[in-house]
Amino acid sequence: MPQGVEHGARYLEDHVCEFAVWRPRGEKTELRLHAPEPRLVSMERHDRGYWKATVEGVPPGSLYSYVLDGSTERPDPASHFQPRGVHGPSRTVDHRAFPWTDQLWRGIDLSRTILYEIHTGTFTPEGTFDGILGRLDELAELGVTALEIMPVAQFPGPRNWGYDGAYPFAVQDSYGGPDGLKRLVNGCHEKGLSVILDVVYNHLGPEGNYLRDFGPYFTDRYRTPWGEAVNFDGPWSDEVRGYFIQNALHWMESYHVDGLRLDAVHAIYDLGARHFLEELKERVEDLSGERGRRLLCIAESDLNDPRLVRPRELGGYGLDAQWSDDFHHSVHALLTGERQGYYEDFGRMEHVVKALRDGFVYDGEYSPYRKRTHGAPCTDRPGSQLVVALQNHDQVGNRMNGERLSRLVDEEALKPAAALLLLSPYVPLLFMGEEYGETAPFLYFTSHADEDLVRAVRQGRKEEFQAFQWDGEPPDPQSEETFRRSRLDWGLSGKGKHRLLREFHRTLMELRKSLPSLRTRDRRRMEVQGKGKTVFMLRRRRDHRVFALFNLGREPASWDLALPPGTWRKVLESSESRWGGPGGTLPEKAESGETVRLAGYGFGLFEKD
Repeated sequence: MPQGVEHGARYLEDHVCEFAVWRPRGEKTELRLHAPEPRLVSMERHDRGYWKATVEGVPPGSLYSYVLDGSTERPDPASHFQPRGVHGPSRTVDHRAFPWTDQLWRGIDLSRTILYEIHTGTFTPEGTFDGILGRLDELAELGVTALEIMPVAQFPGPRNWGYDGAYPFAVQDSYGGPDGLKRLVNGCHEKGLSVILDVVYNHLGPEGNYLRDFGPYFTDRYRTPWGEAVNFDGPWSDEVRGYFIQNALHWMESYHVDGLRLDAVHAIYDLGARHFLEELKERVEDLSGERGRRLLCIAESDLNDPRLVRPRELGGYGLDAQWSDDFHHSVHALLTGERQGYYEDFGRMEHVVKALRDGFVYDGEYSPYRKRTHGAPCTDRPGSQLVVALQNHDQVGNRMNGERLSRLVDEEALKPAAALLLLSPYVPLLFMGEEYGETAPFLYFTSHADEDLVRAVRQGRKEEFQAFQWDGEPPDPQSEETFRRSRLDWGLSGKGKHRLLREFHRTLMELRKSLPSLRTRDRRRMEVQGKGKTVFMLRRRRDHRVFALFNLGREPASWDLALPPGTWRKVLESSESRWGGPGGTLPEKAESGETVRLAGYGFGLFEKD
């Protein structure tokens, strides 16, 4: 964008606000201030289609909108707050006013990160940022190091996953608005927790999206699952790219978030010589250097393409990390026996072993589900560049009935699965409530006002589930009951086996942080083998060694130990009664050549003396 022009409303000094909007094809653009003093202000056209006005006497919290060619009135496409919803006027925000106390915060390295994914509306009964604040002590004590917050950009109504956001710069009003998000981020930093915010740059929601009235933000050259693609490489694309890059920097500067989770980057289409993601990461790196804080870009992608995270000097985009769904699919298919949809590609122990050893299972192999070769090897990248999970909003919420893993497998199976996740060399992500075995579903929910859109969403959900051959009718996304059913039941976390499972997760996180062999993300210092439904993993760092056995099957299993010489001391066994198990079967000490017996769904960790 032209030097010095920023989208949206920006305070230059007290009650002096600069308004700028990109509208390359209009003849006249005016600013309407609704309160406290209603007035209409002419805007001046600048280079490359920008309109600008600097106005005095605009106190923070003033309502405004743009009048296009004297007739059509629209909210600001770069609005920072929409207190009256997606169709109402925008509201100015003076970001200089918030009393931050995190000036010494420098962020947390990905190699030491344990992510915890949260949906603001269902995480607490309040469904707000302040509600999350009241749970931060518990999360810090649990051992997670970073909150990953599902999208908070303004969406229609009070209920949504967040991927229907229509105002990328505006914080959802029902969650607590701009100040609520700032309080949460500041509170997280006070507790030593980083904040990763989920942002959506591949599409905008259909209701309240007025970007087309301002400029060519979209293109019909490509199609996404959600309609037209964002115009990242066609005519006028420089300004579109600038809009989204400014958005990324906005969250990091105005809200102090430590990083962004970039939703579905495989649906960001850009055939230019310098991909949008590469340019975005360069600008984030510049800001990181200016602010002296680690700022991260993490991609969600189903392409299994290591170019996303390879350094730019090696032909990559230089992003910090990407999600690897192959880990989830491998473990889920083996534990549940499901083979519908994309689980057709998984279900054998060799898939779990490869996911642990190589990161991607499909890294150039033929995918029966896709009917083509898929992926490329990522073995040259450290484990800290892959985010893995047993559950997340997609894998739970895109099931017809939103069942969590706790509803699909024996409760004992949750423990070896958790150990696989948290003792892997990758960046682990837990989905809210996973640590104590939450049983409430996480369903898909909306609160659209457009009845045609409501009908289309209902029909789309039915069609989406056809590949999985699930029986019955999906819960109505528009029903408030669907939303209420998705709230966490925090009372479970302190009861019986739920309490023990939470303590088991806490112990695993502590071991991940404290044992040298589990702290390294170097996969070359790891050996993985599989037999039947049992996985053996040996990890090492300098003169420290650990090995672990994971039984992902219901029946007991035995394993012939082939270890470096010496005595190995048992650190943790999930089947012991202290963890609510049927009783331990592993010895207190083990040696190479010994055959050990593992209980059904058992797990054991040993450290070399």
